[in-house]
Amino acid sequence: MSEPITPAEPNEPQLPAKPRNNRRTAIIAGAAAAVVVIAGIAFAVTSGGDDDDDTAAGVAGTAQTVSIGVADASQAYWKTYQDLAKKELNVDVKLVNFSDYSQPNPALKQVQTDLNQFQHIQYLADYNVTSKDTIQPIGTTAVYPLPLYSTKYTSPEDIPAKAKIAIPNDTINEARGLLVLQAAGLLTLKDGGGAFSSVDDIDTSKIEVVPLDASQTAGAVKSGSTAASIVNKNFATDAGLKTDEAIYQDDPSSDVAAPYVNIFAARAEDKDNPTYLKLAELYHDPSVEKGVQEANGGTAVFRDTSAADLQAELAKVEEQARAAK
Repeated sequence: MSEPITPAEPNEPQLPAKPRNNRRTAIIAGAAAAVVVIAGIAFAVTSGGDDDDDTAAGVAGTAQTVSIGVADASQAYWKTYQDLAKKELNVDVKLVNFSDYSQPNPALKQVQTDLNQFQHIQYLADYNVTSKDTIQPIGTTAVYPLPLYSTKYTSPEDIPAKAKIAIPNDTINEARGLLVLQAAGLLTLKDGGGAFSSVDDIDTSKIEVVPLDASQTAGAVKSGSTAASIVNKNFATDAGLKTDEAIYQDDPSSDVAAPYVNIFAARAEDKDNPTYLKLAELYHDPSVEKGVQEANGGTAVFRDTSAADLQAELAKVEEQARAAK
């Protein structure tokens, strides 16, 4: 994770900083992925991994407990989700909150949680390749568009040649930021670019790309030191950038955005667990989606992709991650 850069407001998951090519990196949600960082890290070991029919969700009797690692447990929609899980599936959902985005996947691997929901496909792919893990996506939540902001210009076409545009310089958001600028017609990337492109992959460019720490991109555009900036939503909100100052954003329904779909993730041996699959589906209950939109200012674009398709997408992005390394 992830938008899970995501994460981190209740927004796309902001992902932990990870060094690459000696470049300065930044923490981004998401996957992915749309989160508020809450202090305090708890760990829980529960009985959620049992597939026995007698404990499957929806069966009368003692409720099954499933722990889910998240980074925004204080958000009201999770209470809605927990109530629905108890009512509809007879599952007690225990939220395990993390303030450090490097921890939810290792906690899942170590069976300290049963699922997690904080990251997007690209973050999970990078984690699996780096850690030699096999965590799998089993359901989607939403995509959060990555905007290009400007206080001077109203469209990418208005930006003059050789103008400076800032992008986040961390592994996750640098690639996505470059893809946004390519879609906006401001540059081209070698072979069309991908989920692990860097500034070294720029083929042609109308503008000067300025990689900055993700926390500095909003200030750069507000101060006028750049003509425009790619800014993650939490930093845009903190800086007071208005929605109408976003002059472009990526298309959440496009193939390019597929790696940034935020997901529920499980250990590989649990990817077909019927209870876990139902819990992932439950996120798309209208009452939960309504709460998610309220928490994110209406920016969430919900995606409902099958587990099999998500796992195929993960495999593809993992290949890109291996090639990038």
